[in-house]
Amino acid sequence: MVDDLSKIVESLRNELIGTRGNRPSPKMVENIPVDAYGQKMTVKQLGSITIVPPREIDITVWDKEAVNFVAKAVEASPLGVTANVEGNLIRLNLPTLTEERKKEIIKMVKSTAEEHRIKIRAARDEANKKIKDDERDKKINEDESFKLKEKVQKSVNDANKKIEEVVLAKIKEIEE
Repeated sequence: MVDDLSKIVESLRNELIGTRGNRPSPKMVENIPVDAYGQKMTVKQLGSITIVPPREIDITVWDKEAVNFVAKAVEASPLGVTANVEGNLIRLNLPTLTEERKKEIIKMVKSTAEEHRIKIRAARDEANKKIKDDERDKKINEDESFKLKEKVQKSVNDANKKIEEVVLAKIKEIEE
């Protein structure tokens, strides 16, 4: 149960890493899918990613044949940036986020967090159902059932607290 909840929190963290903040991060582009050489690959499999402060991401594609594939994939991604190609180098200039765009991104972050909270509640309900079944089948007594349910709820509370910390950190990053 605790492992499942940790995976849910980690899933949220990984999902939000690629969400546009006001600072560039390699994680924003590294997992963008690219159709190259007749198969699906990611940007990080096709080149190296570097950050040029304050708002630029450079992707150095290792194979010149793949440059256009990577550029098209990045432009088609939800980042909403234009790729400037210079030989094997793709430059992405991230514009400063407008207040309206920040609000949209924050709303999306909160929505994604709520989806993960729903998964946590479902895991809790499943665990409580199993405890109830075990009690009914006389595998555990009423006291053990009560203690296990308390333990499950404590794990759920901890996971929800971690989700809230992840969301607050992301919102702070977006508002910078």
